[in-house]
Amino acid sequence: MLIDNTLLDSVTQQACNSGRLRMNLNFHPSPGSKSQRLLNAIEPGSVVPTHRHLHTGETYILLRGKMCVYFYNEAGAITETFDLDPLQGRYGVDIPAGQWHSLTVLAPGTVMFEVKDGPYMPMSSGDMR
Repeated sequence: MLIDNTLLDSVTQQACNSGRLRMNLNFHPSPGSKSQRLLNAIEPGSVVPTHRHLHTGETYILLRGKMCVYFYNEAGAITETFDLDPLQGRYGVDIPAGQWHSLTVLAPGTVMFEVKDGPYMPMSSGDMR
């Protein structure tokens, strides 16, 4: 599958039409796949709660748009902020397993490529704030 503006526009349109203002396009064949690879289109106003993944690290590569990723300590204080904008040469962030994080989208049409280890595991209430 070619990842081009036509594909990004399609996923972005689906995100705009979603109540969550987000839409994934999975490249992995099933939730049980060992590698979870996806496009994640997120529009401004989408709420991404502070969360962590104990079983896997996670990598975001921003293809277009702007977003800010936040890392938090156990007490809930922000410890690092990453302003991502590919037009400014700030392309992505690698998030270690167990790291509390969240993000805010700053521009319409924001799409990232996201990778994490599988299988997919729904977050427990203890992994969200």
